Amino acid sequence: MLCFSTTSCLDALKKKKDKDAAAVDKKPDMRDQNNDVSFQSFIGRLRLAAANRDMDMIASMMSPDFGHRWDDAPPDENVFAYWDANNVWPELVAVLNDKFVPSEDFMVAPPEMVQDAGYGGYRAGLKLIQGSWKFVYFVRIPPGS
Repeated sequence: MLCFSTTSCLDALKKKKDKDAAAVDKKPDMRDQNNDVSFQSFIGRLRLAAANRDMDMIASMMSPDFGHRWDDAPPDENVFAYWDANNVWPELVAVLNDKFVPSEDFMVAPPEMVQDAGYGGYRAGLKLIQGSWKFVYFVRIPPGS
């Protein structure tokens, strides 16, 4: 019986140690950035650039691996050509003008994407990368979801 008790204690200690290690490794979720001056400045510039279809400004605000489709884009297609061909600009402007909320390590819009598991519209994600805000994705719900 003593052996069983010792084994149980060791198992409990190992589980606690593993849990503590996981907690240290996991980055905390994004906190709400809506009151942060740098976030507000970034989103203000991004909203203005989208409203004016200022592709150079938007491009400068995007992450290098910006996501705009779930499938592989044709080799000659860029995000702006895709938005033009699919009339996505009005959706982009509408989503960017919505409220952003934290989700994992992103600030995302619209809030319904976080609050409603069945939300099927476009979504935008912003992320703090090496101290600077970046526009990292603008996509519709993935096909088959």
